[in-house]
This record gives sequence, C-alpha cells and structure tokens, in this order.
Amino acid sequence: MAAITNNAQTYANISMLIGFLVTFYSINKRMREQMIFAVIIAVFGEYLFSIAFGMYTYRLENVPHYIPLGHAIVYVGVLYFSKASAVLKNKRKFEYIFTSFIMVYATFSLILKGDVFGFVMTVITLLILYKRPRERLFYLTMYLTVVYLEIIGTHYGCWWWPTTAWDIIPFLPSHNPPSGISLFYFALDLGALWLYKKRHPTAWLRMKAIRKVNGIISNT
Repeated sequence: MAAITNNAQTYANISMLIGFLVTFYSINKRMREQMIFAVIIAVFGEYLFSIAFGMYTYRLENVPHYIPLGHAIVYVGVLYFSKASAVLKNKRKFEYIFTSFIMVYATFSLILKGDVFGFVMTVITLLILYKRPRERLFYLTMYLTVVYLEIIGTHYGCWWWPTTAWDIIPFLPSHNPPSGISLFYFALDLGALWLYKKRHPTAWLRMKAIRKVNGIISNT
C-alpha cells in the first residue's frame, strides 16, 4: 500500500476503526469496558515507549491510530479464545503445544538471529506462567498472537526494533522483532483488568468468591 499511495496509514486507521467498532458492539458490556481501558493504556504506553523513549519506531515515526485500537482487539480476541468451551476442554494440550512451540521459536531466534533479548524475555514469561496456571493459557495464546503480528508488522516495515534491547542495553542483542516482546503486552492486559477491578470492586469480589468455591469443588 505504501508503494502505491501516500495515505496507506490513513486506510489502515479506517480499517482498524471499522474492525474495532464491529468487535465492540458484538461483545458484552463488561468486555466493552475492558476494551476502552485497553485503548487508554495502549495510547499512554505507545507514546511513552515509542515516542518518548524511542524503544521502537513506526514507519512514519509517529504512533498510528490503528495501533491502540488493535491492542484492544487482540486483548479481547485472545480472551475469548482462551475461554471458549472447546479450548478449555483441551486446556492442557493447548498449553503443552503452545509452550513447546514458544520454546522452539525463541531458541531458534536466539541461535539463528542472535536474539538474546527476546530469549531472556521468553524465559521470564515462562517462569512467571509456571506458577500461574489460571492465566497460563491466556498468556501463552497472547505470546503466539504477538509473535504473528510482530513478524508481519516488521516484515512489511510498519515498525522496527533496534539491534539491542530498546537501543539502550548493549549487552542484550535483539532481533527485529525480539521473540519474547509479548512480555510487555502483558502489562496492557493486567492494566485493563486492574482498572476494571477498581471500577467494579463488588463484582470483582463476587467473581473471586465464585472462583474459590469452584476450586474447592474441583479438589474434592
């Protein structure tokens, strides 16, 4: 698109806005609220890390409007996938397959691309998820989704990553894209959930109580 028009980013923004609105009005009220929170956090994070800190760069050296909207769509899409009944029935199989693929992908990226930064972030991610079984499938799915999006985005030059970690840590060589960059997407997910909990404390406590009861029943 960039080769045939000077308005490629505008068309991408319009397309993403349409996709965002279709998704937004196809989900329940609780998820709509979390989508809005995700957009707000993504706007702040993108301008902070890309523009202020220069940790990665977009093609036109701005923050395209489609990026924060896309973050919200990814968040909701991964959440719905990880909670689908057919997926939950085979939860352990999915976790095993996803973890195996992630380990192979990060290792090959390390060996073939010298992606030390991505490998370190992948190891940190897997260590965190080892003790978080409830959230494991969600974040493994998020990792793979981010890998796909990062490969596509960097391949077509929509954005690129520097040759070392954020261009500020010289002893951590990085590939474009780094394999484990989804670790920082997790902050978006946790932030959206945190804002929802703060806005609806009663509903959140009720859900925690239900989870506790279900846990007791499953262990008996």
